[in-house]
Amino acid sequence: MNDATVDDSEKDRTQQLRVGRLTKAHGLKGAIKLELFTDDPGRRFVPGAVFTLQVPTGSAWHGKTIELVELRWYNQHAVGFFKDVVDRSAAETLAKAILWIDADVAEQSDEQDAWYDHQLVGLAVMRDGVRIGTIGRLEHMPAQDLLIVKTPTGDVMIPFVKAIVPSVDVKNGLVTITPPPGLLEELPEDPADLKPVPADAETDAAAPATPETTP
Repeated sequence: MNDATVDDSEKDRTQQLRVGRLTKAHGLKGAIKLELFTDDPGRRFVPGAVFTLQVPTGSAWHGKTIELVELRWYNQHAVGFFKDVVDRSAAETLAKAILWIDADVAEQSDEQDAWYDHQLVGLAVMRDGVRIGTIGRLEHMPAQDLLIVKTPTGDVMIPFVKAIVPSVDVKNGLVTITPPPGLLEELPEDPADLKPVPADAETDAAAPATPETTP
């Protein structure tokens, strides 16, 4: 829908919801492996679903959307086939792209570990029962998401994965973290200096703690 036809009240009710990340090409026919940030892929990833792409500004896909043709499962891994992505070369140009959809902010999700960004901003961050700060914002990086926590000594970047952020209690305004030694004591100056948590650290603790969020 053209923005000119949407009144302000309707815009206020709609926000972008992050539902997945394209990881790498699969096979030769344009298929792409997916990391899903939703417990309900049968609802979000249906044929004809259109996603807004978050990619670097230099990408040919910047500012574009992509339409799902089919979602399949191979060895318990989600693989998507998309319109106009017809071969492996095209699929490789979409590696690490993040998928967003428009969603009604009033919608009540019954999915576990599914939040909008605005629901997390301002929550108190607890470590060993002690409040260390509040969430200032989220950064959606290609490798993983980061919680930017405001503390008395400055901002701290916390990888938003289950192994480090085991509990998010939006109702009571609390986020519990269990960071590894040194993460809070030695603050990285740039997100690029913060190494991603190994994939097995996430899967060992079930699903990532960041399925559905909004900027």
